[in-house]
Amino acid sequence: MQAEFRKDLPDQTVCALLYMFDFWALPHQLPPKGNWRSWVVMGGRGAGKTRAGSEWVRSIVEGDMPLDEGRARRVALVGETFDQVRDVMVFGDSGILACSPPDRKPEWQSTRRRLVWPNGAIAEAHSASSPEHMRGPQFDAAWVDELGCAAIDKGTNQPNKFLDPKSSESALPHYSNGQRDDYLQMQYLRAYYGFFADEENNPVSPVYGGPMVDMSRAYIWAWDARPWPDFPSNLGVWSDGGNHVTGHWLTGRTSVIPLDHVVGEICERVGLMEYDVSALHGVVRGYNLDSFDTPRAALQPLMIALGFDAIERSGVLVFRNRGDAEEIGVAAEEYVLPEGEGAVIEQIRAPEPEVVGEVRLGYVEAEGEFVARVADARFPHDGSADVTQNDLPLALTEAEAKAIAERWLAEARVARDSVSVTVPPSRPDVQAGDLARLTDAQGVETLYRVDRIEDRGARQLEAVRVERQVYTPSAAVHSVGEIRPFAVPVPVTAQFMDLPLLTGDEVPHAPHIAVTASPWPGGAAVYSSSEDSGYTLNTVVENPSRLGVLTSPLRSGQAGLWQRDVTVRVELPGAPLSSVAMLDVLNGANVAAIGDGSSDNWEIIQFANAQLVGPNTYELSELLRGQAGSDGLIPDIWPAGARFVMIDGTPQQIDLAQSARDLARHYRVGPSLRPYDDPSFRHYVEAFQGVGLRPYAPAHLRAVAEGTDLHVSWIRRTRLDGDSWASVEVPLGEDTELYEIRVIRDGALLRDLQTSSPGWTYSGAQQNSDGASGAFEIHVAQISLRFGPGLFARIEING
Repeated sequence: MQAEFRKDLPDQTVCALLYMFDFWALPHQLPPKGNWRSWVVMGGRGAGKTRAGSEWVRSIVEGDMPLDEGRARRVALVGETFDQVRDVMVFGDSGILACSPPDRKPEWQSTRRRLVWPNGAIAEAHSASSPEHMRGPQFDAAWVDELGCAAIDKGTNQPNKFLDPKSSESALPHYSNGQRDDYLQMQYLRAYYGFFADEENNPVSPVYGGPMVDMSRAYIWAWDARPWPDFPSNLGVWSDGGNHVTGHWLTGRTSVIPLDHVVGEICERVGLMEYDVSALHGVVRGYNLDSFDTPRAALQPLMIALGFDAIERSGVLVFRNRGDAEEIGVAAEEYVLPEGEGAVIEQIRAPEPEVVGEVRLGYVEAEGEFVARVADARFPHDGSADVTQNDLPLALTEAEAKAIAERWLAEARVARDSVSVTVPPSRPDVQAGDLARLTDAQGVETLYRVDRIEDRGARQLEAVRVERQVYTPSAAVHSVGEIRPFAVPVPVTAQFMDLPLLTGDEVPHAPHIAVTASPWPGGAAVYSSSEDSGYTLNTVVENPSRLGVLTSPLRSGQAGLWQRDVTVRVELPGAPLSSVAMLDVLNGANVAAIGDGSSDNWEIIQFANAQLVGPNTYELSELLRGQAGSDGLIPDIWPAGARFVMIDGTPQQIDLAQSARDLARHYRVGPSLRPYDDPSFRHYVEAFQGVGLRPYAPAHLRAVAEGTDLHVSWIRRTRLDGDSWASVEVPLGEDTELYEIRVIRDGALLRDLQTSSPGWTYSGAQQNSDGASGAFEIHVAQISLRFGPGLFARIEING
């Protein structure tokens, strides 16, 4: 209709039509009809709010002709800051200057912070942070911009700035590092509402009985009508979802509570009223407090996670962020000798084996689906294998959890150094919880946190080393929470496998787990415990394994040789099997495990040919049997129905402490999006030997008779780095070379001994003493000091 209307207009009229906003405006951009006093324009970015405001100001200050007076002579332009008024309302792409025709365009007088129209109308710029400036002038009308601050570092420097790659106005606030900061956004709003809640700052008018600024009608940018957490997490639907992380949205953030409020409530619930949380900052997104036995038990998870201390000062419990503590200097000449005439300063360093090499942190995802997650932090190329795992009853974003794990790891490394020093009674200013910068005899200053003071005239300080940089979060990448498709709560099939080393990169004593389900729930969680309660998250399996069964028996075969005339059929759902060249097999392709369903009885095989012979059924040929030292486990026959698992990288190791080897532990395995007490979880009780530590059976076991003596010899094999053809001899792979020899006849043990060399002579006298007449067997196994005897090689002796 608009195009049809323009078609018959002269060019000059069409040019003038560009500045007739009533013709182009969307319905929500036009002021309401009737006698109204306040008009609120609500909408998201791009809705045209700024344009609506600019055009409304023009409509009330301009007359019919450029010099004619309009309905208003003095207008107030109010924003959060003067910069915002100037950059958005005056000079913005949709600001007053951009919308005005040349003959009616006002002049911006920067020194007086105002616009002056050709007809004499004036619009003055005012900042909401300086409301006192609006008391003197009288105004006919006001255009007030919304209140709001982006959740970004130093967002209060320029509250209107936001990050959006699709917008020409995308920019960081002054001096911002671009990191997410929900706490700053919260403090910004608390400051505004706190300021105007004070009657001295916001007096009540004797004329109309209301405050100068009615905060009940203050509109904060921005609340989104789209449902949380589908917005912003569902990026396939909401293209601007990624902007939420550091944007102005309150959506998803209104449930966040200031840390000082949470700590204060815990204190008051136990009757502790003498507390001070004024110096405490941070936010709590969610805290699961199962019991309230003691305030310490309630506060400690928060203190550990968010890095703050509780310090008693003059009968008041003071809470303070560790990174904000003030430093107190103590010079070396102030130290005094403690009782016993010991060292003036005693420095202690924890031994290397106690150093933590990796921290794993369990938490609840604060956005998205609110599921259990694990954040991991480790020192790269670090020799320490010590892993610390903790589960926090807190809701965190992924970046927050990562930052906490990194801080814990750094704190543990730094706190390896501790000190004990005695200072005179003249230093009562040094108290527990303070940061003391201690100077040693060489003049080197080191920062310590005082943990304990023993006051016996002289004051003995015990402190641990700290570094302030630890409390500066790393530049972890913030992202919106993930929304996955609905997971059907179907049980998953899990198979624990205590396997030998296949690549050499595995943890030798840790078992593998293979998990599958139909349909796949998006992930499987493995929880573990020493008893059937109190489970903690052990491992999350992201990808399903290929588990199947033999549909035909597989008879015994010789290890180390291609089985060219042997085939076996397997039923295996999931990704199809494929044939590969024999050279690829020798390089590690097509590896599978066959077992009876127990955790430790698994033969490792490889195959070159895989032919599809039925639905999900394959015939495998060109086999290699007894790989990775499992030749000692080849049975006379693997029957139809035996388990078949592809070792293709999807079965993964679970966490198991070395001290838990051979100890029965409880496991619950089920969909990762469900709690472990959900009916879809299955319960297992397993104990693992640590087969990765098990020595291989010796090779080429021979016995040669010399008179009445029997000389037995064999060749050592290794489970570590034994595939190189350039080696003169395979590496030992164990702490020491040691073998166990057993002489057995008709199942009875005749002799059991150990030797440190790959050979042994069974003398005629020993044979007579043992009664080893007729047929008997000799069994030989290599011994591991950590595992014990490995698999035995066997030779029959026919007397």
